[in-house]
Amino acid sequence: MLEKELTNPILAMLFVATDPLTLSELQEVYPDSPPEELRNTLDDLVSNFNSFQTAVEIRQIGGGYRMTTCPEHHEDIRAYLQTKPSAKLSLAALETLAVIAYKQPVTLSEIMEIRGVNSGSTIRTLLEKKLIETRGRKKVVGRPIMYGTTKDFVIHFGLKDLTELPTLEELEEVLSSAGE
Repeated sequence: MLEKELTNPILAMLFVATDPLTLSELQEVYPDSPPEELRNTLDDLVSNFNSFQTAVEIRQIGGGYRMTTCPEHHEDIRAYLQTKPSAKLSLAALETLAVIAYKQPVTLSEIMEIRGVNSGSTIRTLLEKKLIETRGRKKVVGRPIMYGTTKDFVIHFGLKDLTELPTLEELEEVLSSAGE
């Protein structure tokens, strides 16, 4: 009963949400509904919605659910919006972000050791874009600041969580096949 009553309102919320819609937010909207029933309703909605069409999908991203366009349509959407693929992050920023994502929490000196170049200005850029955050100080001499990725990082790259990052072996495969 609850599923039929809530499916359309939840779908409408997913459509208008600017951030991923979380189960706790749904619990705030429907405080009398048991959390397990809300989860089942949401899971059924996602499954049914994603099975009947292939233009948009509901995905788990950044600890919540978000309605997104399917990846196979991204180029057509860019053409329609008359935009180019996002080049907002430089190669240096992407390299630094990758080091932080895989090694977090990590200090600036550790990043510089891996990359072989000074990354101070890149760190500032990533902090400004809210893709990384400070994670305290390392308990060594000088107490350097440690950095890690943010929820915005996970959302920006369309990941459910950090476990969806490709493994280093998968990255090596991609890079070796791209060089052929």
